[in-house]
Amino acid sequence: MGQDRRTDVLVIGAGPAGSMTAKWAAKHGAKVLMIEKRQEIGSPVRCGEGMSKEWLGEVGIKPGKWINVEVEGARIFSPSEKVFEINEKHAGNEVGYVVERDGFDKQLAIDAANAGAEVVLKTAAVGILKENGKVVGARVKQFGETFEVRAPITIGADGFESQVGRWAGIPTNLALKDMDTCLQYRMTNVDCDIRYCDFFLGKVAPGGYVWVFPKDEGLANVGIGVQVSQIKTMAEARNYLDAWIAKHPGYAKGKKIDMVGGGVSISPPLKQTVADGMMLVGDAARMIDPLTGGGIANGCIAGKICGEVAARAVEANDASAAFLQAYEKGWRVRLEEKLYRNWLAKEKLCTIQDATFDKIVDALQGVKLDKLSVHNILKAVHEKYPEVTKEFEAFL
Repeated sequence: MGQDRRTDVLVIGAGPAGSMTAKWAAKHGAKVLMIEKRQEIGSPVRCGEGMSKEWLGEVGIKPGKWINVEVEGARIFSPSEKVFEINEKHAGNEVGYVVERDGFDKQLAIDAANAGAEVVLKTAAVGILKENGKVVGARVKQFGETFEVRAPITIGADGFESQVGRWAGIPTNLALKDMDTCLQYRMTNVDCDIRYCDFFLGKVAPGGYVWVFPKDEGLANVGIGVQVSQIKTMAEARNYLDAWIAKHPGYAKGKKIDMVGGGVSISPPLKQTVADGMMLVGDAARMIDPLTGGGIANGCIAGKICGEVAARAVEANDASAAFLQAYEKGWRVRLEEKLYRNWLAKEKLCTIQDATFDKIVDALQGVKLDKLSVHNILKAVHEKYPEVTKEFEAFL
């Protein structure tokens, strides 16, 4: 690459949201360049690798070799380890597959390339280009050389630590209570049940949860997310996870063969995701579900909308923030209410004592929920422990 160039749409970041944006923009006739700072798409993996599945058709993703296990459902364990079991019929988008995330990300990049996008690796954005207050591309660096890529539309798909939005003047700051620090081991020789993704609540993971996602018989991702405001160092998160493993013989006998760590936003979505010549998508736009920490589905759904709007903007020769409002409106109609509601629920759940978690899970024993939502769960709990739901009246 190595010299200044032009394109219609510049996508910065080749995670799921970036690849999906690139694919749909290219499909609709735009000339697309997607850059990725790493030398390999999808690696290193920073993800629990559990993924819902009912949304895949909506964005044109076909199930592929990247699926390890198709799970029947999820199990939620209270602090005293009472279990609430959710099968796919009731959980909808919260259950589905455990995947090889690097394989999944690569497949989405392949789909983008096959749709006509150009993909360039080991190329990092180091700043954005602005003229008359409009974003008109980015300064990028590849193999020590810096050059300019000019584009009427620049997409920030650069993840949780997004710089693109900040450079463009969009406030992307996060409060500590709106961040989780996460750590995960891949463990072999464990007694996992490949039918379920498991979640353990309470003091075992302050402000978050411990998860077990089965990859195969005897092989699982065992991880933890802890609210940053409740710990002082990453080592504390590891101590919590190690303590949980030590208390569970089926995992204490296991062997760690891999470890990943990173941050996740558990915030409301950004109030603004477009500016003149620019859009933010996926984790960069804080589209991660604040309750589950899952961001793949939301990033892909928003990415499709983003790509389609980008292509229309190119065709109309109008990259103004006013034209790009179609994206802002589109993704908010589809995702915002649930994101905001789940953020409010997360805020409340972070203050709950273990005894209350036990009551909640106890109240759900034998209850058949037709749809898994904060509202439906609270209605069920209210019938058995009305005192527990007093704090949650806003959700009812």
